[in-house]
Amino acid sequence: MKPIATITRTKAIMERHNLSFKKSLGQNFLIDVNILENIVSKANVDDKSIVIEIGPGIGALTEQLAKQAQHVYAFEIDGRLIEVLEDTLAPYDNVTVINQDILEVDLEAFIEENVQQGQSVQVVANLPYYITTPILMKLLSSHLPIDSITVMMQKEVAARMSADANTKDYGSLSIAVQYYTTSKVVMNVPKTCFIPQPNVDSAILQLTVRREPYIQVENEDLYFEVVQASFGQRRKTLKNNLKRAFEDKLDTERLGRVFNEANIEPSRRGESLTLEEFAKLADAFDRQLAR
Repeated sequence: MKPIATITRTKAIMERHNLSFKKSLGQNFLIDVNILENIVSKANVDDKSIVIEIGPGIGALTEQLAKQAQHVYAFEIDGRLIEVLEDTLAPYDNVTVINQDILEVDLEAFIEENVQQGQSVQVVANLPYYITTPILMKLLSSHLPIDSITVMMQKEVAARMSADANTKDYGSLSIAVQYYTTSKVVMNVPKTCFIPQPNVDSAILQLTVRREPYIQVENEDLYFEVVQASFGQRRKTLKNNLKRAFEDKLDTERLGRVFNEANIEPSRRGESLTLEEFAKLADAFDRQLAR
């Protein structure tokens, strides 16, 4: 039988199950087997891997993962697709499909219950564009025992996540991703590889989860609060953005002391600061707020 990720098989599955694409769930199905095989290869999935897949759709990527992995746990929010997946993935006894919104899953408890200690856990997914960032931030900020995350997403979002300081794509999202992982765009995927065809091209981003964050900070929540505030209005200076965000906690004089302590010029913009410089700034904030 042809792989699921072909136009003829995809259309046949859709017709057999009387399915239509749900725009509200960002459903665009991949119809290029080579790309899926590449994703599995780039993710380094092997017969010892426990894979968590998010949004399996009709099972195109799941099928390729199941051929290599020890077990695949696929979380699908769309109840219409559960019966479809039971059909398309029937040949694979190493796949468990779970009808649940990944954002509502207690993944720490799930991994503890289903994965033996020491086993490699990888997340591999073709993420819906509209919810890419919330899903990734949940995975990263939860400090889960995950080795890597290999995901297909909108090309522009992948560029932002892997961007360096002093570039137009660099922002709070870049910093959050790089704080927890090393990130690399491993492949671009043209929009012509999907049905229905999305408006933009995609990219595959590989994130290798750091055992320890890239930098150590006194207060992680405050660190990300400072980062977020620094990009509040990109064209404004650090001083203006942070004054606006923290006006109820620090007056102008104390804010000045924060910049002096961190040895950072208040006239700079957020996009010019490295992760290390943001750490100095956040730690100086933490000390001032404690006084």
